[in-house]
Amino acid sequence: MPDGGLGKGVKKVVLAYSGGLDTSIILKWLQTTYGCEVVTFTADLGQGGELAPAREKALLLGIKEQNIFIEDLREEFVRDYVFPMFRANAQYEGLYLLGTSIARPLIAKKQIEIAHKVGGDAVAHGATGKGNDQVRFELSYYSLDPSIKIIAPWREWSFKGREELLAFARENQIPVAKDKEGESPFSVDANLLHSSSEGKVLEDPAKEAPSIVYQRTISPMEAPDTVTEIRIGFEKGDAVSIDGKKLSPDAVLTKLNELGHDNGIGRLDLVENRFVGMKSRGVYETPGGTILLAAHRAIESITLDRGAAHLKDELMPRYAELIYNGFWFTPEREMIQALIDKSQEHVEGEVRLKLYKGNVMMAGRESQKSLYSSTLVTFEDDKGAYDQKDAEGFIRLNALRLRTLGMRRKKFNR
Repeated sequence: MPDGGLGKGVKKVVLAYSGGLDTSIILKWLQTTYGCEVVTFTADLGQGGELAPAREKALLLGIKEQNIFIEDLREEFVRDYVFPMFRANAQYEGLYLLGTSIARPLIAKKQIEIAHKVGGDAVAHGATGKGNDQVRFELSYYSLDPSIKIIAPWREWSFKGREELLAFARENQIPVAKDKEGESPFSVDANLLHSSSEGKVLEDPAKEAPSIVYQRTISPMEAPDTVTEIRIGFEKGDAVSIDGKKLSPDAVLTKLNELGHDNGIGRLDLVENRFVGMKSRGVYETPGGTILLAAHRAIESITLDRGAAHLKDELMPRYAELIYNGFWFTPEREMIQALIDKSQEHVEGEVRLKLYKGNVMMAGRESQKSLYSSTLVTFEDDKGAYDQKDAEGFIRLNALRLRTLGMRRKKFNR
């Protein structure tokens, strides 16, 4: 039964619904525990698979047709969430490209919008009480509607394990596929940016992940022995074309995912620090994102001023942590985003890459707004563009405090 009461008196709840077994159990549990009307929301974020079964399952469980919402959010997801994040080159703990983290605020936003549309007074999600997603969903809910009621079944119900969940499903005529009868070997979350696998066979970080975990990439060892060459065009920090062909944000990431898959690019086996306090081992596949990050850094290297580039790199860990911890809809994230977006005004041009057996290798980068000057850096005659004698004063000024410290050490022998 629900504890404490955030959900007391709930009349209509909007559930983030995948159509899978767990969220179907949650749907029925909401009906039987709260006696409320349930509205389902299924987001197409490019996770793959048909979404029609989600509608059929919801109907089977007694949800009215007008209370079933299925939306294709792929374009909005990449344009308004993934691309802004990649302008920052965001990586949590220096490695993780935040594929799950960045999807949660969009799902939460749509749930709140639907709740307002249908007169819902509550929202619900299927995140467990041990993970980060409960935080990401609920911080977003509260940011967008401070008065919304939140139901988190995994923190409330009394089920002790999977067998009790399956028994509840059978009692309530919820279809249980044969492959769901036993323990799942690992859990998977996927969207257009990545796939994430964790739990069960992956819980021991000393053991190599089995090959069945990988769904978005072929093994780098099994990738073709030929190099794939591509060109990625950028405007204001966003990828807008591949091999000279203009593409929408969704189409850019889809194409890069295909190229990354075929060349074994984007695998990451990571032990990370969850916001709730524990360490967690996850296996991530971000094929297109890995290529995009390399390309974006390359075009920035010739178009971004040193001061701007270094400031961005200083802010990036903080920005990535905000996204990882669920603070997308916050003033501090928006402030940093404004700075990042300002830095991207002249980040345009084209990057040439070679993809080969898990590697993304630089082949060239060019831009009409490049700050790179071959005249300045040449070892040959620079025609007076740079007077090397100026370096002496520059160095002596920068050495002043070091020389002062050195004299004190010499005087006191330490």
